[in-house]
Amino acid sequence: MKITVIGYWGAYPEANEATSCFLLEEGNTNILLDCGSGAVSKLQNYKALKDINAVILSHYHHDHAADLGVLTYSRVVDINLNKTDQPLNIFAHEKDKKEYSKLGKPPYTNVQPYNGGSKVEVGPFTLQFQQTAHSAPCYAMKIRSEKSPGTLVYTADTSYDENLSPFCRDADLLIAETSFYAGQDAASFGHMTSSEVARLASNSGCKSVLLSHLPHFGNHHQLLEETEAEFKGDIQIAKTGAIFNL
Repeated sequence: MKITVIGYWGAYPEANEATSCFLLEEGNTNILLDCGSGAVSKLQNYKALKDINAVILSHYHHDHAADLGVLTYSRVVDINLNKTDQPLNIFAHEKDKKEYSKLGKPPYTNVQPYNGGSKVEVGPFTLQFQQTAHSAPCYAMKIRSEKSPGTLVYTADTSYDENLSPFCRDADLLIAETSFYAGQDAASFGHMTSSEVARLASNSGCKSVLLSHLPHFGNHHQLLEETEAEFKGDIQIAKTGAIFNL
């Protein structure tokens, strides 16, 4: 399983960057976890849009879903130019029925729901979901591949929640939202601090952590130092184009 960071900013993208989006590849299967603002532009440096098989949305906040519309338009164009005959598969939750109803453009897309008890299979990938503690209904994702031994967990957006620990148990890579610095009030915004990420990773027995959904203030190296103070596994800060193999 190959994971490429397409976007990692929270709220809005910095210049020439993107908000939350991760490309997962295994064989000929390519899926996106979220598709935030700026993601489609950055994604084309790594993968042709026609080759994206599926997008899995954690929730409907713009910094996680803003570019899904233009990705959908790209599939309209590519099918009509005979670059592909495959619709874009979109998986999303129905906790917000109004937003769910806006997804897709048949026959160019195929929209399917998931929930906390779902298992979604796309090619060799199997995804499971657990709702997080956020200001809007949002789901963390656990991803495994039949061709790879590793487990990936993506928290999406959440405040610290002990209920996530069993879901994250023994993850080889935890992509954790790290929106605030230690000691700040992240919970009131539905997010986590660096020290809370460290606690979640430690309690879950995770092997490595990727700090993502990063803030637009402060020094990100401080986030790394604060996480290292409480979690002794491997820790990295997300960067556009960074690649991880499980």
